[in-house]
Amino acid sequence: MTWFDLLGWAGSLLVILSLTQARVLRFRWLNLVGAALATVYNAVIGVWPFAVMNGVITIIDVYWVLRLHRERHDDVTYEVIEVGIDDALWRHILAVHRDDLATFHPDTLDPTGDDRSVWVVARRDETVGIVVVRDAGDGVGRVEIDYVTPRFRDFTPGEFVYRTSGIFAAKGFRTLEHGDDASSRSYLERVGFERAGDVWRRPVAA
Repeated sequence: MTWFDLLGWAGSLLVILSLTQARVLRFRWLNLVGAALATVYNAVIGVWPFAVMNGVITIIDVYWVLRLHRERHDDVTYEVIEVGIDDALWRHILAVHRDDLATFHPDTLDPTGDDRSVWVVARRDETVGIVVVRDAGDGVGRVEIDYVTPRFRDFTPGEFVYRTSGIFAAKGFRTLEHGDDASSRSYLERVGFERAGDVWRRPVAA
């Protein structure tokens, strides 16, 4: 087997791997690279039906990668909808993603009480995530759940929620707090939190 054969196999394997991805952007990138390699391989050996097919797939993937990257930071892409703590929609989302949620928020899977506010983050008609904040008093909101569904984890809905949505200011919060979690530190820094001892804090955007 030559190095060029390995190139063809690599393209095929990347296309197969892309089909196992739940994340939209990751799927498109893997599919793009795999299809591009397969296009080159099939064109060189003269298998034109497959070369043309993979070439078209490559063009389609380029279009979607560019569009998805453009939408990552587009405020118009997302909408934040406040729901009640006992709202059937958000409880359904909680139930569907319970196992995944448990890996991030094992202690807050059943929030109750009038001191909690719940928002569903949506992209058109798709659920992107959920946010639950408890009123800790004195204008402080304690973020108990900040969850993004696997499909949208390559995007940045948190930037919109925390920086420009205005939902926390509308509730009277002046400061948000988030517990310290090693797996979330880079994300918290990216959306404007700063570490303060065993918690992370950020001022609420007006």
